[in-house]
Amino acid sequence: METPAWPRVPQGTAVARTVLLGWALSQVVSASGTTDVVEAYNLTWKSTNFKTILEWEPKPIDQVYTVQISSKFGNWKSKCFYTTDTECDLTDEIVQDVKQTYLARVLSYPAGNVDAVGSAGEPPYQNSPEFTPYLETNLGQPTIQSFEQVGTKLNVIVQDARTLVRMNGTFLSLRDVFGKDLNYTLYYWKALSTGKKCSSSLEQWCSWSSSLSSSCLYLYTSAERQERGRVGRRTPH
Repeated sequence: METPAWPRVPQGTAVARTVLLGWALSQVVSASGTTDVVEAYNLTWKSTNFKTILEWEPKPIDQVYTVQISSKFGNWKSKCFYTTDTECDLTDEIVQDVKQTYLARVLSYPAGNVDAVGSAGEPPYQNSPEFTPYLETNLGQPTIQSFEQVGTKLNVIVQDARTLVRMNGTFLSLRDVFGKDLNYTLYYWKALSTGKKCSSSLEQWCSWSSSLSSSCLYLYTSAERQERGRVGRRTPH
C-alpha cells in the first residue's frame, strides 16, 4: 500500500501541531471508512388489529437505518433497508404467528458508507422492547352493523373487524383470531341519561329490554380481550 505523503507545515508552531493532528485523524477516518452515527432510541411498537409499526428517534442527519426483527428464538430478518424514515411496518412478519414474542432492533449506518461498521464489527444498534401481538395489539373500535328495536326489545349486531392475519389465503376477523377471548361491550343511552351497557363475550349480538325510544337512542361499542381470566387491552374511548 502506498505510504501517504506527510503535509508540509510550518515548523515549531502551535499551528503546525494542530494541522498535523488534524491530518493524522483524517487518515485514520479514511482508512477505517467509519464516521460517527447516533444510535436509535425510544423504540416503540404501535399496533392496532395487528397492523404493526415500529417507531423510533431521532430523525437522521447524515445517517440511515435498517430494521431487523426476530421471534424470541429465531434469526434476525432485515426490513426497511437503509431508510431515512423513523418507522418501519413489520405487520407482514408478526402476522405469521401473533402469539409469538418478537424483538426488533434498529441499526445505524453513516449515509453513503453503509459498509462501515463499529469497533465491535457491526453497526451501532438499539433493541426494542419485546412485543407479543396477541396480548398487546390495540383493538380498534368495532362497527355496529345494524340494530332494530321491536317493542321494548333492542337487537344489535356488531360487525367483527377484519385483520391482516391470514389463514389459507383468507384474512381473519378479530373473532377468528381471539375466539371466546374477544368481548364486546355496547353502551346505550338517551339525552341526559346516565346510560346502560350490554356485554357479549360469545356472540356478535346483544339483545335486551329497553324503555328508550329509538328516535333518541345513542350507541357506542368497544372491544376487549380476556387474558388469562382478566380483562385485556380495550378499545380506546
